[in-house]
Amino acid sequence: MAKLELVALVVREYEPAIRFFVDVLQFELVEDTPSLTNDGRPNRWVVVKPTGAQTGILLARADGKDQVNVIGRQFAGRVGLFLRVEDFDETHQRMINAGVCLCQGPASSLTASSQFFLIRKATAGTCLVLTRGLI
Repeated sequence: MAKLELVALVVREYEPAIRFFVDVLQFELVEDTPSLTNDGRPNRWVVVKPTGAQTGILLARADGKDQVNVIGRQFAGRVGLFLRVEDFDETHQRMINAGVCLCQGPASSLTASSQFFLIRKATAGTCLVLTRGLI
């Protein structure tokens, strides 16, 4: 059996991305260790994940113009991350208090049990859907 362990997300800088995922979304900072780029320059290996989740997000700092250019467009304009939370209203309020740009929502999806917000500029423009219930 295979399991998806990590998904990479290109970010401009580590610290704002870590603050968003850890402080706002209350993810765990699983790993933050020094590493090296392919050509030997100093780098970091930073992984965050929701508490109890198996799959984490590798926060990869953009290295070079090509990578900087994909920040916020990593999913070609589509929503690329969906986060289901137990306390939707509390999470929503925490995001508002943190100044996260909620550009759409709340809205209902095709299933009556789902409500979501579309969040832009959460991590340098990456689209994230916050949901309760199934999409």
